[in-house]
Amino acid sequence: MFETFEIQRNVGMKDHTTIGIGGPADYFYEPKSIGELVKILDLAKNNNIKTLVIGNGSNLLFSDEGFRGLIISTKGLNSVQVKGNMIIAEAGVSNRTISDLALENSLEGFEFAEGIPGSIGGGVFMNAGAYGSEMVNVVDYVRFYDGNEIKKFSNEECQFQKRTSIFEKNNGIVLEVGISLNKGDKSAIKDLILDYRKRRSDKQPLDKKSAGSTFKRPEGYYAGKLIEDAGLKGLSHRDAQISPKHSGFIVNNGEASFKDVYRLIEIARKVVYDKYGVELEREVRVIE
Repeated sequence: MFETFEIQRNVGMKDHTTIGIGGPADYFYEPKSIGELVKILDLAKNNNIKTLVIGNGSNLLFSDEGFRGLIISTKGLNSVQVKGNMIIAEAGVSNRTISDLALENSLEGFEFAEGIPGSIGGGVFMNAGAYGSEMVNVVDYVRFYDGNEIKKFSNEECQFQKRTSIFEKNNGIVLEVGISLNKGDKSAIKDLILDYRKRRSDKQPLDKKSAGSTFKRPEGYYAGKLIEDAGLKGLSHRDAQISPKHSGFIVNNGEASFKDVYRLIEIARKVVYDKYGVELEREVRVIE
């Protein structure tokens, strides 16, 4: 079935996620071009094989039982170029790479995403954001595959909302993103990047394995503060822990399992709801 592709079998997802958790996927493939990606998606579809496309593995929590199907990584889709004030990047290009390229070309507007782990494809999929800005503010267009053909959506057609987009709703696979920025002062851009980098380092557990922010920000609140005020900061369950540095993160201190992390997620949701009546919605995608 996959004879013409260099498919790997029984690949542990703990090695392909930033939190370092997850059992084996039946099949794993990293296409080197958009054409390859579309071909293997079609092949899997025609053979009724469940598929999941991932980027850098941030924002994902895989079951310890693994994934019964095909995982496709976009890391090999790493072409990026600058055209005037536009950066055109394939889905697997990291946010850090795009930020570096923007700085090099004195383009401002992408500084907020420099420290967001993961790729531009995943960032667009979930409308990633930080420091008052989101992907919706910089995306000009998105090329994606809808399972039948490659299409191109404008910013408005992407239907960006808080930590989501149309691609989460229609299962569209992001292939390429056009990022529209403005000419700026290079030194000012660099200063802002360094400021954001320091803020992240001071406040977030960057030295620990995590999937990033565990919960979306509730309207009018901060998830991390609610969890801390509820007395859960630093709470551990085996090797999983609500970070003592920032309660909005759950970290893997060694050999944490899916069940360990999920238990802390559910404890945080229940305690915060019982104390404050606020429903915490997961930002981390759970794959079972």
